Amino acid sequence: MSEAQSPQSTVDVATMTAIIAPQYGAGSVLRTEVVARPNPRPEEVLVRVRAASVCQGDAHLLTGTPYLLRLGFGLRRPKDPIIGHDLAGEVVAVGREVTGFRPGDAVFGSVNSGAFAEYVCVSAQRLALAPAGISVEEAAALPDSGMTALQGLRDVGQLRAGQRVLVNGASGGVGTAAVQLAKALGAEVTAVCSTRHIEVLRSLGADHVIDYTTDDFTASGRTYDVLLDLIGNRSLRDCRRVLAPKGVFVSSAGAPGGDWAGPIVWMGKMVLGNLFVSQKIGILLMRPCRADLEFLAGLAADGKFRPLIEKRYPLARAATAVQHILDGHAQGKTVIVI
Repeated sequence: MSEAQSPQSTVDVATMTAIIAPQYGAGSVLRTEVVARPNPRPEEVLVRVRAASVCQGDAHLLTGTPYLLRLGFGLRRPKDPIIGHDLAGEVVAVGREVTGFRPGDAVFGSVNSGAFAEYVCVSAQRLALAPAGISVEEAAALPDSGMTALQGLRDVGQLRAGQRVLVNGASGGVGTAAVQLAKALGAEVTAVCSTRHIEVLRSLGADHVIDYTTDDFTASGRTYDVLLDLIGNRSLRDCRRVLAPKGVFVSSAGAPGGDWAGPIVWMGKMVLGNLFVSQKIGILLMRPCRADLEFLAGLAADGKFRPLIEKRYPLARAATAVQHILDGHAQGKTVIVI
């Protein structure tokens, strides 16, 4: 009997290859090991992973910074040593409480940890059927960046058709998703990036591109209804200067703030800022959910959103893939093919 035909919620005891982080550090600490294959809980789906993408969350959990993260994820070493959040693959088995999925389904989604492995168990609420017409690598690149951009623009920013939006940090995974999603929502999009990313962002639909190496977007004289800041490299005062009177500044939790507190100090400033200005200041904390995955899948199937993949690596080179993200300045997504 093949895996795709395995009885519901019944999985043979077996092993798998996985990428293990035995300690905090850079990509060089990662190891390839053979470990026990997991079994799904009642609310989970066991997925045979075909591709996984690397996101900033993977980098933060690997390095253990900001250090306050370690209170929840392990003080001395990662509590969940198999890293990785985003994945795409096929359903092998489902827990007894799961509906809507069956063995053999092509799926994609997000898990707290464990995606850099041949198999992973995923909550059914954080999984969706893969969209037609895109590759498994592209499906794996959808969840984190797509949901972060979508929730930042639609939910926190309250972006509406006809409005102007500026994306600061537009060349990364979230930024390239945000440019496409803002266009799909009917906005006029300005992207901020370095010189080498200009043409790519134009090809993704950006109406205007600002090269931060030669121009200062806070001094352009243009105003925006929504400013999605994925970098945190400009002061709140500077960003407010280019917001419309009733505009919304959406701050990513990835803004810098040191190895100890990370973005917490920055987030505190955002909360206080709301007390003194007419413009709205919102903090972006992405929450994975099936509804948003299905929304993204619909846009991808319609050709309105396609993740930009810069590099692909085999599972054996996962350490190199993660280090590429840690080094900074990646364009779009980095994917591990399993």
